Amino acid sequence: MRSVTPDAVRSRSTATRIGLLLAVVSALAFSLSGPLAGALFETGWSPGAVVIVRMAVGALVVLPLGIRALHGRWDVVRRNARMIVAYGLLGVAATQFCFFVAVQHMQVGPALLVEYSAPAAVVVWLWLRRGQRPTRATLGGVALALVGLLLVLDLTGARVSLVGTAWALGAMIGASAYFLLNARADTGLPPLSLAAGGLTVGTLSLGALAAVGLLPMSASTAPVTLGGATLPWWSALAVLGVVAAGVAYVTGIAAGRRLGARASSFMGLLEVLSAVLLAWALLGQLPSPVQLTGGALVLAGVVVVQQGEAAAARRTTNTLAASARRRR
Repeated sequence: MRSVTPDAVRSRSTATRIGLLLAVVSALAFSLSGPLAGALFETGWSPGAVVIVRMAVGALVVLPLGIRALHGRWDVVRRNARMIVAYGLLGVAATQFCFFVAVQHMQVGPALLVEYSAPAAVVVWLWLRRGQRPTRATLGGVALALVGLLLVLDLTGARVSLVGTAWALGAMIGASAYFLLNARADTGLPPLSLAAGGLTVGTLSLGALAAVGLLPMSASTAPVTLGGATLPWWSALAVLGVVAAGVAYVTGIAAGRRLGARASSFMGLLEVLSAVLLAWALLGQLPSPVQLTGGALVLAGVVVVQQGEAAAARRTTNTLAASARRRR
């Protein structure tokens, strides 16, 4: 039984704080994709073209950094090759493609609700597959967050399609895999390297889908309008690739390794709130009182889940410390 020292407790607390900060940065970075992509759609870009360029730019930026982070340890890549491919196919490509198809059959709000139920799926998976029983606080936070998400997405009058729901469930599975694989801290693979590999595999996979016509492609060089300002088309794509893909995935992986899959997946819900606020600031889409109330509930749910996870970690630490004292 390993002993628990005060230094180890302080180190774990510091790692949690850093993980929370990284998770917030990741959620904010991901949320930029909505307003920027929306502005590009207005000029004639197709969703498929925006997604592929976003991933490709992210891969080009992160790949050199990921290679450098390996320090020549290519054996780590070989050992984790299947995980990298799974991350790229599920966490990157499947999430994007399934959501893209889902919104062709149903409205965006219900599709987002299904996809963003991923944190609840992560809780159930860890409970059933790994025996990590959630605390009452975690379950309460799940309920609060899901109710808040319903209000934020404002599903009044929304139409539900069985086909669309099936594809949205595919996006949810991909998002769940993203959080679960992010939390794998035993691989020896640096976050930069996993992000680089995942973005590369995801880009190639989406490119193959576009090549066979499953992802319609159209683009435009017309300027985009954001927050009343007119910007060149390439600047929106650059921010999408560097920030909403590169920074978002790297910080998401780093956060997952410090917080674990459950806590980091709920922190990911902050992306929905940030996207609503950015749509307000950049596109003039004022959130309704109901959406603001939902946002408060989502935040409350995230806080409750984090407190529940922290309490569970403290109990584990105290148990280990008591066992170490008895051994002496």
